[in-house]
Amino acid sequence: MSGYKELLRVMTAGVMLMFGAVTTSDADVALYGTGDLGIVIERAAGSVTIIDTTDVTARSRVEGLGDLSHASAVFSRDGRYAYVFGRDGGLTKVDLLRARITKRIVQSGNSIGGAISQDGTLIAVSNYKPGGVRVFDSQTLELVADIPAEMGDGSLSKVVGLVDAPGQQFIFSLWDAGEIWVADFMGRGQPKITKYKNVGINPYDALITPDGRYYVAGLFGEDGLAKLDLWAPEKGVERILDGYGRGEQKLPVYKMPHLEGWARAGNYLFLPAVGHHEILVVDANTWKEVAHIPVYGQPIFAVARPDGRQIWVNYAHPLNDTLQVIDVPSLKIVQTYKPGKAVLHMEFTPRGEQVWVSVRDEDRVDVYDTRTMNVVKSIKADKPSGIFLTSRAGRTGL
Repeated sequence: MSGYKELLRVMTAGVMLMFGAVTTSDADVALYGTGDLGIVIERAAGSVTIIDTTDVTARSRVEGLGDLSHASAVFSRDGRYAYVFGRDGGLTKVDLLRARITKRIVQSGNSIGGAISQDGTLIAVSNYKPGGVRVFDSQTLELVADIPAEMGDGSLSKVVGLVDAPGQQFIFSLWDAGEIWVADFMGRGQPKITKYKNVGINPYDALITPDGRYYVAGLFGEDGLAKLDLWAPEKGVERILDGYGRGEQKLPVYKMPHLEGWARAGNYLFLPAVGHHEILVVDANTWKEVAHIPVYGQPIFAVARPDGRQIWVNYAHPLNDTLQVIDVPSLKIVQTYKPGKAVLHMEFTPRGEQVWVSVRDEDRVDVYDTRTMNVVKSIKADKPSGIFLTSRAGRTGL
């Protein structure tokens, strides 16, 4: 913590204690915002490191979060609490100011991500075992609703691609059943469920566009994508981009791209091509492909700088030592980096002056200045994977 920030914290805590504005237990966090904080997932250690993007530093580490393979996180509306979804079914609420676990539950045997409702009161978790979605009160982590993903034959489907949507809705896909479900919690209590059947074979992941209008699921079992327009849900699910997938020439896929990593810049969407060394460029109005950009390997994440000028791309094993930058106006690669083995994730600061990059096998997070394109600082972390900043709290689908 910088000298200025530390001085500010001590002074404000002392003043508020003097006038009885806070209790002693609150004083250590008095008048300190969370807008520049975030967490780095340390999957092997089952811990998270709390980071500060103003001081460009690691503030503290919180341990005891269980199996954090493929872990992700969402944030409370005030940005104080992170809800971390572990692979072991764990749901952990972390207080970023006090750097400690507020509560942890193990809500299933195997889970894969989650979401927070539009009003911040509900946390939903998607589960492989038992298949379905469970929804919890964000304050207490008490169970609010259990939604088994029943397939009609007594078995349960794995659930993937869970996102929040406007109107207190959660949307998710059923891997085994090939369905998309919408759970509406406007009435509190048990939700109203709308089911869309036969959307395609094995939806494996999904995204919702930043405006909350379109839910798009990728299909592992066939080429193409399934799109639901939430402004006209009565029209049902539409197939788009029928060539999106492994295509006519089936290629080995070392790791499926994360659809959440799709980038939008202006009127273009930038999509990692499945199994190919390409980024596809799609017109966001017509959902038609307009270009493809050759890149170094099979892309995993394609992330847009907040102003839409650049797209940063990382790659699947065995070419995951590389990071590339696409210039949006020219649609050309303008920078290639070799940070080290296992470049797993990128996260931009809210206004895009920095991008934080995890380099797992180097036990390091690199921070790049996106104007000079240089690394300004490296921070030690224990096998870092996902990086999540509190600015996600104000964005749909993140």
